Amino acid sequence: METFKISELAKEFDITTRSIRFYEDMGLIEPQRKGNMRIYARRDKTRLKLILRGKRLGFSLAEIKELFALYDMDQSDNQLFKMLNIIDEKEAVLKRQLEDISIVLGELSTARERCKEALRLSQSKHT
Repeated sequence: METFKISELAKEFDITTRSIRFYEDMGLIEPQRKGNMRIYARRDKTRLKLILRGKRLGFSLAEIKELFALYDMDQSDNQLFKMLNIIDEKEAVLKRQLEDISIVLGELSTARERCKEALRLSQSKHT
């Protein structure tokens, strides 16, 4: 069975060992212990990857923990519906953010062109 040290995971994911211990304290990952040393399994590494991806997508740690809990349980229809609702809600938020980002990018582009035009006019007056 492949295992990992906390320092290896921290380096691979470019995060601090403190962050990894925090995720452990939150119950998101569960390394084995050998004395004071933490030994992480492939499952922990996969969960760490999902935690970081979830955070980038705007999921809170509580939401990530809930998704992990739903996934770990026997997946009854109710649990799967609950998981789908969480996913649908997050998808809707991300789509709204994407629309907002597109609008702001368009406004920035327009502002850039106005600034360039103003500079061209200003420079032509001085020549």
